[in-house]
Amino acid sequence: MQFAGFTLRNNLFVAPMAGVTDRPFRQLCKKLGAGLAVSEMVTSNSLLYGSAKTRRRANHEGEVAPISVQIAGADPAMMAEAARYNAERGAQIIDINMGCPAKKVCNVMAGSALMQDEPLIARILEAVVKAVPDTPVTLKFRTGWNRDNKNAPTVARIAEASGIRAIAIHGRTRADQYMGEAEYDTIAHVKTLVNIPVIANGDIDSPQKAKHVLDYTGADGVMIGRAAQGRPWIFREIEHYLATGELLAAPLVSEIHQVCREHLADLYAFYGEDTGLKIARKHISWYTKGLVGSAAFRRTMNQLPTIPTQLDAVDAFFGQLAEADARLRYEEDFPQELAA
Repeated sequence: MQFAGFTLRNNLFVAPMAGVTDRPFRQLCKKLGAGLAVSEMVTSNSLLYGSAKTRRRANHEGEVAPISVQIAGADPAMMAEAARYNAERGAQIIDINMGCPAKKVCNVMAGSALMQDEPLIARILEAVVKAVPDTPVTLKFRTGWNRDNKNAPTVARIAEASGIRAIAIHGRTRADQYMGEAEYDTIAHVKTLVNIPVIANGDIDSPQKAKHVLDYTGADGVMIGRAAQGRPWIFREIEHYLATGELLAAPLVSEIHQVCREHLADLYAFYGEDTGLKIARKHISWYTKGLVGSAAFRRTMNQLPTIPTQLDAVDAFFGQLAEADARLRYEEDFPQELAA
């Protein structure tokens, strides 16, 4: 796919997720089939540039190009400075967050709260585009502020007029948070209004759903967030299905054990042992969710105090799975056996 001046492997995007899409996770998703992975959001507040969290989020050492960094804020000048700051530190695409529904973001009029103020949206987009003339700028937003105010079509037009190179739309309003089901009619309508790429986002959790959304909306690509947590190989599954119409077999337990192990090693190295151990817990929980016997394993694993004990528990769990079946088996795959 041609996207913002780059040639991507495909049209599958990793959604930016706070506390999730750090460098180790982005690298893993790209390795397992994603065309582009957007970083977790970086603040536009220059007072926080020196914080350990912000420095980590701006660390792209060894990352596969193109490197897309998402910035968030509500002040045009600060957003412009944040764009320059990140472009100088390796960002090859700047993505603007107008999709986050979290209260702490919206309470400072950032994220999806900006959709209430269309003139401010225009000022922010124009300031950022002007600040980094040699770096493409993209925008992620929602269908509207609430269901009575779905102004995504207007925002999309503002974006295109401001020089934004591509847009991603989550099929919910800010008021919806992550409740209910995403709707794709608004995304389909926006696709007819602009000439820049439109990426569809929201509730895409299987190869079949990805194809349905692409066909229904006419979007240029799909963006996947929560469904990739603990299942980063979903990108290669979708890639294969879109190319062949066939579903890949469930991955081998041995392969996913290795994927998990390598991911954990990257987390320990990236965050340091203490923080890495804690962050690894949520990823292990996602990797094992729904697998046979995983509930008891997660309860025990979350209490383990050291990296060696954490790794030993992971090895033992996947070892038991491999003894039962060579391929991953989720509890939903054989409910009748469980009932018996």
